Amino acid sequence: MRYFQPEFLQFFIDLAPNNHKDWFDQNRNRYKKFVKEPFKVFVTDLIDRLGKHNPQLKIEPKHAIFRINRDIRFSKDKTPYKMHVAAALAPGGKKDHDYPGIYVHLSPEKMLIYFGLFNPSRELRDQVRVKIANERKRFQDISQSPTFVEAFGEIEGDKNKIVAKEVKKQAQKEPLIYNKSWLYGVELPPETILRDDLLDLTENYFKLAEPLMKFFVEAKIQAMD
Repeated sequence: MRYFQPEFLQFFIDLAPNNHKDWFDQNRNRYKKFVKEPFKVFVTDLIDRLGKHNPQLKIEPKHAIFRINRDIRFSKDKTPYKMHVAAALAPGGKKDHDYPGIYVHLSPEKMLIYFGLFNPSRELRDQVRVKIANERKRFQDISQSPTFVEAFGEIEGDKNKIVAKEVKKQAQKEPLIYNKSWLYGVELPPETILRDDLLDLTENYFKLAEPLMKFFVEAKIQAMD
């Protein structure tokens, strides 16, 4: 099934030099027809598909999809609209930072599919560090496996300069213990968005990401005990 037509990409190409409310209002029907509604259908189907792997993923699309309007209150860039659409799928929706989720981002420049933990709570962050320290071999077997590296490369995320004494020794052997977020994903060309197998493609990346996501879920459960 093809979710997006070339008009999806063209809308953002046209928006780039016309990023203001008057133009957007004049082209709102284009936005709804070729961007907003197809993206909602895609996210709905993605929730259903990934829910087969994770029964806890029972959210409405509106709880996953980010608004196209930018928050310009504290930004030097005062353009009102984002140049992409995006959604974050986790059991608690897009604001759930304490459950490993999937982030999808579609723009005329690229498609991003990312996984992991983004800015988790202090309690979960510390528990993930302890779990990595205690199960370093398992963690490295997953994150350094040829399949993982070929699909996602390295795990990304901001780091702390200092970690707790209990994990400091292991952190010398596994620098990812210093991370505050653990993110991994893939950047694909924009033509990917127009593919008929977009849902299958996204699910396949989810399957590759799943072993490490389960590792983080275990850390979350341990943090709650």
